[in-house]
Amino acid sequence: MNRRRSRFAPVVLAFVLALASRPASAQRAAEPLRLAKIFSDGLVVQRDAPIPVWGWAAPRSRVTVRFRGGTARGTADSAGRWMATLPASSAGGPFALTVEAGAERAVVHDVLVGDVWVASGQSNMEFSVSVASNAAQAIASAHDSALRELKVPNSWAEQPASDIVGGSWAPADSQHVGAFSAVAYFFARDLRAAEHVPIGIVNVSWGGSAIETWLSADAQKLGPEGGARALAAERAHGDSVTRALRARFGSLEHDPGLLNGVAVWASPTLADTGWTAIHVPDLWEAQGYAALDGIAWYRTTVTLTADEAASSATLSLGTIDDDDVTWVNGVEVGRTSGWNVPRHYPVPASALHAGANVIAVRVADTGGGGGIYGADDSLHLDAGRVSHALAGEWKFRIGEIGLQQMDGQRLNKIPAITWNRMVHPLLPIAIKGVIWYQGESNAEDEREARAYRAQFRELIRSWRREWNGGSEPNFPFLWVQLPNYMHPDSTPSATGGAWAIQRESMAAALALPKTGQAVTIDVGGETELHPRNKVDVGKRLALVARKVAYGEKVLASGPTYRAHTVRGGKVIVRFSNIGSGLTSRATDGSVRGFAVAGADHRFVWAQARIEGDHVVVWSDRVPKPMAVRYAWANNPAGANLYNREGLPAAPFRTDAW
Repeated sequence: MNRRRSRFAPVVLAFVLALASRPASAQRAAEPLRLAKIFSDGLVVQRDAPIPVWGWAAPRSRVTVRFRGGTARGTADSAGRWMATLPASSAGGPFALTVEAGAERAVVHDVLVGDVWVASGQSNMEFSVSVASNAAQAIASAHDSALRELKVPNSWAEQPASDIVGGSWAPADSQHVGAFSAVAYFFARDLRAAEHVPIGIVNVSWGGSAIETWLSADAQKLGPEGGARALAAERAHGDSVTRALRARFGSLEHDPGLLNGVAVWASPTLADTGWTAIHVPDLWEAQGYAALDGIAWYRTTVTLTADEAASSATLSLGTIDDDDVTWVNGVEVGRTSGWNVPRHYPVPASALHAGANVIAVRVADTGGGGGIYGADDSLHLDAGRVSHALAGEWKFRIGEIGLQQMDGQRLNKIPAITWNRMVHPLLPIAIKGVIWYQGESNAEDEREARAYRAQFRELIRSWRREWNGGSEPNFPFLWVQLPNYMHPDSTPSATGGAWAIQRESMAAALALPKTGQAVTIDVGGETELHPRNKVDVGKRLALVARKVAYGEKVLASGPTYRAHTVRGGKVIVRFSNIGSGLTSRATDGSVRGFAVAGADHRFVWAQARIEGDHVVVWSDRVPKPMAVRYAWANNPAGANLYNREGLPAAPFRTDAW
């Protein structure tokens, strides 16, 4: 071997040196023809608009693109990038798109021409069909090859990138639709039925992302190095947070609850009297453990009779953020990865006994929120014919404080860097419009929610300026207004809370042309940060699209505040978008969700009744009302005003207090 190495080493070295000495342009000349990654088999391009096609080839080479009998030509620049723009095309397909550069040839098969919608936002847009409330039926019935999605992988860059990192087009069939964005799929499914043209969804959502990361550095006036500076600042902040957490709770670099592979904190005989009480379900950040990423343990007990313990059982824990391992009486019964996957674990009868049974859950959180956070009724142990509720007070102990890693849950809140990698590479394509579901990460407090008003308007304006060179300056931009969430208020709060303010900030963007929102204050719940009912969300967005984007004369909104007058101690509220009439969802016809205030600015719940095309609102406690609000709370539970077409009234307030 030594003789062979000495024999060939000079030859190899000479070859490497010769290659390195070649001009850069000569090295690039060997690069093969390639297209931007969005141009893969199954591609959907926008109808009735010029079709830009781009990619890379040998520098200065001539590129020819052919599609449906049309031809476009371009020339690669010194870096090898080229673009050619095909003439507009009517809806149809499938077709082949052919690209040639010299002797090289690339073909994109199964191309459709229809409407391309960009779906963006955070986890409720990323939320997949497979975990939606009607997943099994939706997946089984999916068989539409003219409805397709491309999911852009979650990624980031310090500077605007030239291409997305990957992704491929998939048809809406039973094999693929489970991975689709649920909101985008149900939206597109309804549009397919109404418009009868192919629909392509370009899914650029990322769970936990903040609006700042979806805005370009230019839009935020950060300068060309804005993304890099923000990234460096976030790294420094993360180091500071880790030091503070370890100073408060101890270093805890290795989980003492799991020693040499043995789950000692899952033992039913463990003395856990020194553990801290915590409410389940709820994220631990909301209970005094802000910014904690790492490992924590939960324990509780459930008492079974001898008959119940004699049969096998099922333990349901709802959703857990992010990963868990679960034991019953020291016996592991299941483990799951994923913040949005409901946990259902079979428990063998051999693991149970009459009396107190110990449930232990080890939760690992990699970033963002952490803990057992699903709905109250999703936590129960079913033994025999009896279901034991598990929501309530559990015991809690931190096992390990993780380093504040630069993972997705921190990266996707840094200004501009997600736009750089997931949006910027797509800007040349023509699109029909955008659907947006984001805002939760920017409603941590009321200050953030107020700031969102300007941020959201700038996002819409800047995307319209940037997309396709601003050739369609008012393309439709539609969004989902935040749903109901958190514990309902027993009395009206002065501000309504961050989510009420956030909804108002979003609604303010309706002043921009060709915008629309879907109201969803009736699809969530007290602990449902990620409501599983995405059918109604998609359906309402599709109605808005049919009106705003397609010009149909459809009722796309529930009752919307128009004006009010005060007469004899009562407030008469008039609405637009009442359709065939106002209605209440209450069996007795009562209308709930209104509050009034007088000169003291103190709101109280009000009585209300429907009278024709308006609602009369009053309270005996406020003889001279000065302001009225409807559904003005984080969780406006009970708000029940609709039009007869089944669309909920939008939240509003008449004051600016």
